Amino acid sequence: METEELLKSLSVREKLFQMFILGFAGKIPCAENMNIQKAIQAGLAGVILFSENIHCYEQTVKLTESLQKTARVPLFISIDQEGGRVERTVNIKNKINYLSPAELAAAGNSEYAQIQAHVMSEELKFMGINMNFAPVMDVNTNKNKSIIGSRSFSDNPEKVIELAKPFYHSFMKNSVIPVIKHFPGHGATGEDSHLTMPVVDMAFEKLESIHIKPFIQAIKDGVNAIMVNHVHYRAFNDDPIPASLSKIIVSGYLRKKLGFQGLVVSDDMVMGGVQNYFDSYEACLKGIHAGIDLFIFKYSSDETLKIMEKLHDAVTNGDLSEERIDESVRRILLCKKTYNFWQQRMTDLLFKPEILQKKIDKIRVKE
Repeated sequence: METEELLKSLSVREKLFQMFILGFAGKIPCAENMNIQKAIQAGLAGVILFSENIHCYEQTVKLTESLQKTARVPLFISIDQEGGRVERTVNIKNKINYLSPAELAAAGNSEYAQIQAHVMSEELKFMGINMNFAPVMDVNTNKNKSIIGSRSFSDNPEKVIELAKPFYHSFMKNSVIPVIKHFPGHGATGEDSHLTMPVVDMAFEKLESIHIKPFIQAIKDGVNAIMVNHVHYRAFNDDPIPASLSKIIVSGYLRKKLGFQGLVVSDDMVMGGVQNYFDSYEACLKGIHAGIDLFIFKYSSDETLKIMEKLHDAVTNGDLSEERIDESVRRILLCKKTYNFWQQRMTDLLFKPEILQKKIDKIRVKE
């Protein structure tokens, strides 16, 4: 079915569910996670896996396959797999142990980054994961009080570009959607957006020439998705509002000035940088008006599912236009089509984590 035809076939409620990626408890579909199953049946765009969902490779394959079978529109099955301190596969006994972005930068050049990215994409593909919230494109300039730290490749934007390029190119080549993050740059902050809304008080010219520069290059290179953070940038907004809810940043700057036409994804909406300041429904409404296409929620609680119903009411009473919803859902469906989501996934029976680990170990030895 063509994208426009599929879009027209979806109800308003299904379209709204297509704008959300939700997390859930458990390692198999069960009574404990009935809400995620109901959400998928209602048209959910995708799920996000955390370490609690992943016990071993074989179990994860069964989990992702069972979730996909219940979806009318194939799911984004997403993960934060960066390497280093952010690896959601920590509970797998024979897991592949990656270098952090900072360790990769210390180890050598872009060739090593390409090796790790290829191994990582093979691992994710085998597990049925088709979207990775990586690589981190933040330029780690706040060394004295660093929040991003080893998650960043460098304090130099050119080095970030050099090492991030093979990551997102390898993911794209291997049919795993890279979602680069955290636009427009989290590397200058001294506070954690998981806990609060950090404030960056930096001149626009400096922000663009250092922190936004890697994102500009990635957009030129054709990346399909960008994650926007929950940081307040005074260069864009006087009022305290996170980038994720800022129309000036998302629609005005990212879309119009930088010309990005792919998916704009929020950072997790349960983080303190947005939840401490806004009601979840109001935040999503503001985010949609700002230009966000996909919202991430770590939980699929009753309260989270009620957000979609409230947004449906907003369409009914005229606070939210169906045309605006269609803009995002069209991008979502086009991205899924671009990455061949409707083709049956073939599990690689030759997947050997111990062999792939040796490739990573060769890099580590060269540090």
